[in-house]
Amino acid sequence: MAISSSKTTATGPPTQHQMAVMIWLAVFPTLTVLNLTLGNRLHTLSPVVRTFVLVTIAVPIVSYAVMPQLHRLRRLFLTHLASSP
Repeated sequence: MAISSSKTTATGPPTQHQMAVMIWLAVFPTLTVLNLTLGNRLHTLSPVVRTFVLVTIAVPIVSYAVMPQLHRLRRLFLTHLASSP
C-alpha cells in the first residue's frame, strides 16, 4: 500500500495567546461596524440596553461567521509555515 506524498500537518488547537488575538480581531471590528451602523438609532437607549442590543447582534456574527474564518486562516498560515523550507 502506497503512502500519499502530500503531507497533512495537524495544527492543533490555538494557544491561549493565539485565541486572545483571534477574539480581539473578531470582536473589535465587528463592534466598530455595529456602532457605526447602529449608533444613531441606539443613542437614546441607556448604555446597558445599548450594550445588550449590540452584544446580542455581535455574538452570533463573531461565533458563526468571523471566528471560523480566523481559525481557517490560522490553519492555512501554520500549514504554510510548516511546509516552507
